[in-house]
Amino acid sequence: MNRPSSPVPHCRACVHYYITHDARFPYGCRAMDFKSKRLPLQEVREATGRDCLTFSAKTARP
Repeated sequence: MNRPSSPVPHCRACVHYYITHDARFPYGCRAMDFKSKRLPLQEVREATGRDCLTFSAKTARP
């Protein structure tokens, strides 16, 4: 029986994601308090082998 996999969280849809003003490290995650050259999700996967556990979806604007 095939179970549908849960959607992979994407940084741009997360409330913790932000663009920094540092050209060397343009992407950041407020939840984990770091900046990176790559999207934070990629850094988390490389370090832990798992998807981000602090993902929190942005709410839709009216």
